[in-house]
Amino acid sequence: MTFDLKTALKYLLLFSLGVGILYLAFRGQDLRSLWWEIKSADYFWVLASMAAVLAAHVLRALRWQLLYQSMKYNIGINNIYHAVMIGYLANLALPRFGEIGRCSVIHKTNKVPMFVSIGTVITERLFDMGMLLASATCITFFQYDKLSSFFQKILVENIRDRFDHISYWWFLAVLLIMVVLGGFVFYLLRQKVGRKLLKLFISLRQGFSSYKKLNQKGIFWIYTLSIWFFYILSMYTCFFALQSTAQLGVGVAATAIVFSGFAMAAPVQGGIGVFHWMVAQSLVLYTVPFKDGLAYAAIIHSSQVLLVLVLGSVSLIMVLTRKQI
Repeated sequence: MTFDLKTALKYLLLFSLGVGILYLAFRGQDLRSLWWEIKSADYFWVLASMAAVLAAHVLRALRWQLLYQSMKYNIGINNIYHAVMIGYLANLALPRFGEIGRCSVIHKTNKVPMFVSIGTVITERLFDMGMLLASATCITFFQYDKLSSFFQKILVENIRDRFDHISYWWFLAVLLIMVVLGGFVFYLLRQKVGRKLLKLFISLRQGFSSYKKLNQKGIFWIYTLSIWFFYILSMYTCFFALQSTAQLGVGVAATAIVFSGFAMAAPVQGGIGVFHWMVAQSLVLYTVPFKDGLAYAAIIHSSQVLLVLVLGSVSLIMVLTRKQI
């Protein structure tokens, strides 16, 4: 494996961005009081939250298995589960690398072509994105007053303040860079068209068609809805870990999941920084002080990272030490 300096610098920059957002989120907070609140949390509910997240991971593996079965690939649930957990583990190191990582695991254990697996993963992610957007639409419709104040005060006014201090020369420079990059990408695409690209297209198309070939679309949707149910349940049960959030309901957990979903979509390792800020801001809408929201976000994020570190490492060891699982 060769060392790619550009790639390393890109991921270092993304990690630094996450750390910077984390610093801005915690800047000006009473860290001693914040740490005391985290230490005094009821960790029974944190464990319950971790159990709900684990259930979502298992359901994700079962759903992914259905896509493979539709293409006549009989892959055991153990292999699928280990691939999912290794993918989450890889995402902690390099953002979005986990999708390639879990496809590599299936290629190693079951010899499924990489691009076929990538097609199934993209199909899966499209459904997840659809669920996220549908959930965002629902909470916007039912809680418009709260969310409109967030977008007005937190996003619009902050962006307007930032733009007031930016010269128009910056906009011209960004536009020029985009034109140059667009031309470069177009040139590369023209150069790469051939058998390799055709093979990639056919493989991806096979993966994309996995849902169309499903005989158990109802079960696929049950798995998809159940995944989101357990995500919301993980947020809700963790509310009881802190006195400042114990009074919050399931609707608040659904809002927090939507905010965290957009945060985790950011190209930052493990959503660090962005997750904390977004979840804390979502709780501010329900009169939870930002400091307490940060404590809650730190607890649930750390517990989920710990779960992935432990179970992902176990899965990695299992895959590396056994040819078939």
